[in-house]
Amino acid sequence: MTDARFSLAGRTAFVAGAYGAIGEAIAVALARGGVRVALGGRDPARLQAVVDAIRGDGGDARAAPFDAADVASIRAAVRDAAAALGSLDLMVNAVGVFEEQRLLDAEPESFDRVTAVNYRAAMFVAQAAARAQVEAGRGGRQVHLLSVRSRLALRDRGYSSYAGTKGALVMLVRQHAAELAPHGITVNGVAPTVVRTPIAEHWFADPERHRRLVERIPLGRVASLDDVVGPVLFFLGPAAGFLTGQVLYVDGGITATQ
Repeated sequence: MTDARFSLAGRTAFVAGAYGAIGEAIAVALARGGVRVALGGRDPARLQAVVDAIRGDGGDARAAPFDAADVASIRAAVRDAAAALGSLDLMVNAVGVFEEQRLLDAEPESFDRVTAVNYRAAMFVAQAAARAQVEAGRGGRQVHLLSVRSRLALRDRGYSSYAGTKGALVMLVRQHAAELAPHGITVNGVAPTVVRTPIAEHWFADPERHRRLVERIPLGRVASLDDVVGPVLFFLGPAAGFLTGQVLYVDGGITATQ
C-alpha cells in the first residue's frame, strides 16, 4: 500500500539542469511517480532526448529550454512551463558547472562563469518558480542541489569558485525559506559528496585517488544517483511539509567526522 505522505502523483514540476546525470535521474523519478515535468536546460536536443525517454516510459514531460546566463530566458522558460502545465507545484534546481583554478592562478572570467550559473541562475530560477507558486496561491516546494563543498574546503585543489557558490546556496536556501514561508512554500537543499556520474569520472580513473576518496567516507563508498534522488523526493513530498531552510548532507558520514 502506498503511503500518501510520500506520494507526488498529480503534481507538476520544473527541473532545471534536467539533462545532467543528477537532474535527469530526478526528472525520471518524478515522472515515474506521476508528476508532470518540465525539463529546463540550455541544449534543446539533450532536453528532448530526456523528454522522449520519459514519454517512452509512460511519463508526462516537456522541454523548457533556457540559457542559465540570461535572466529573461530563465523567467520566460519557467513562466511558459507553468502555463503549459497549468500550475507549478515543485521546483528542483540541479543547474551547475565546475571549473577548477587554484587561487594563485585564478582568472576572473572563469570565476564569473561559475558564479553566473551556480549562484545567479539558481537565484532567478527560484524567483521565477516562486512567482508562479505565489500567484497560484497553493503553496509549493523548492529544492536546490548543493555539494558537501558548501561546508568543507578541499586541500590541494582549486575550488574557490565552486565551493564558494555552493556555500552561497546554503544562505540562499535559508533566505528564500524565510521569505516564502508565509506563502506555504518550503525551500531546502540536498548536498551530496562525490556521486558516481560521468562528470566525476576523474575521481575514479586514478586508483590511488579513488582509494583516498573512499577512505574519507565512513560508509566506505561514493554516492549513487539513487542516494541523491531519494532525499530530493522526500523534500518535495507531503512528509516534509514542516521542513524548510534545511540542507541535508548526503555524504556517507563525511561531515559527521570532518
